[in-house]
Amino acid sequence: MPIAVFDAIKGNLHTLLGGAEVSLSQQEAVERGGGGTLHETMTVEDIPYLFTACRGAVPFTRTEEVFCRELLAAFAAMFTGFRQEGYAAHFRTALLASITDITVARFLRGDHRKAFWSIQQLVQLLKNLSYQRYEGKPATTGFLIHRTKLPELRKRVRSHKYTWDDLTPHQAITADFFANPLTYRFIDGVNSVFVANIQMQVAGIIRTSATAEREEVDRLTHRGAFTLLQSAGSGAFAIKVNEASEIEVIISPDKLLVRRRGQWGIFDPDIFRTFLAGNLGTEEINDLVWTVYALSKTRHGTVVLIHERGSRELAALKRGSVGGDDPLSALLFGKVKGKTIGQLKQSGELIRLLSSDGMTVFSTRGKLQETGFIIDTSHTREVVAGGGRTAAASAASYFGRVIKVSEDGPIELYHGGKLVYRFG
Repeated sequence: MPIAVFDAIKGNLHTLLGGAEVSLSQQEAVERGGGGTLHETMTVEDIPYLFTACRGAVPFTRTEEVFCRELLAAFAAMFTGFRQEGYAAHFRTALLASITDITVARFLRGDHRKAFWSIQQLVQLLKNLSYQRYEGKPATTGFLIHRTKLPELRKRVRSHKYTWDDLTPHQAITADFFANPLTYRFIDGVNSVFVANIQMQVAGIIRTSATAEREEVDRLTHRGAFTLLQSAGSGAFAIKVNEASEIEVIISPDKLLVRRRGQWGIFDPDIFRTFLAGNLGTEEINDLVWTVYALSKTRHGTVVLIHERGSRELAALKRGSVGGDDPLSALLFGKVKGKTIGQLKQSGELIRLLSSDGMTVFSTRGKLQETGFIIDTSHTREVVAGGGRTAAASAASYFGRVIKVSEDGPIELYHGGKLVYRFG
């Protein structure tokens, strides 16, 4: 029965793990997988089961492995509660509705000896808030959940020149916490966040607007929150409802759990670092990855090619450009051509270039070669199908590593004409 019931959540796990093929079988434990294969074991009613996930082109990260381990533990625990005959449909429904929420709470609790119910309550409260509108605008808010002593946290926060306001007495996060609109208008999750302990007692408010997240990409990707987490103790996390009505969980040092369109996903930059390793330097990869995430969050599509060949081969691929022969476009491009990804990110030009039409092309040295580039797909070895961006991404990936962002948010990685990973 566990295998039959597992089929109910295979689609969710396929999405969560970026397009990996997943299965559950009854057999003895095997050696842990490596690279593109992940093996985890669980025991249900004294019978061993093997969970397998395969994503050949992109290795699994440590974060994904730990998350899957927690998910299987939740699966086994829930199955035990529905082991009676006739309750299979109840269990499938419970799995679909709750298992990833439970896994997120288990993943965030840290100490496995303690319950995760308080975290689950907060997640549920923010799920409800993500549907809330106030005068036509989405409700947004945020919490920093600390694991260090409150006096020490205050001291560290003020050393970063953030403003700390105490809330006395402390306020419990209850079902009616957001009854007053000030809780999601005054505390917006970007310029200010609530501070709470793991028991969900709110002790204060941190204001970050004076010093943090001045640049657009840094604001959209929570640079201030990541800084705060370094002061909040091991296992601390921040959780927010953003302007796109998504829930983002910020985990130190640079990971995100994102609830988008009703499903949880893991945004792990290590996946992109592995994919782009050898093509770009570490700093260029970081700047590009977080800019791509910002575009995904704001629903701006783009296609980026890291071209692995020479300029002559690139010229042969060019079918045209979005700007055509417009002299003003040529002059504007001349101002940025040859700049590095880091220089463009620092100036704020990178996100504007990537959100323009056409493909953006960088060399393996991280220098801008083309923008508004239209590729001639006739140079590819296979027939390329799909919409405009998908066709361009597939064709371009024969000549280098490609990152594509769709207008509705998903981020995809292409290589050798194939989709190898998908987030969102």
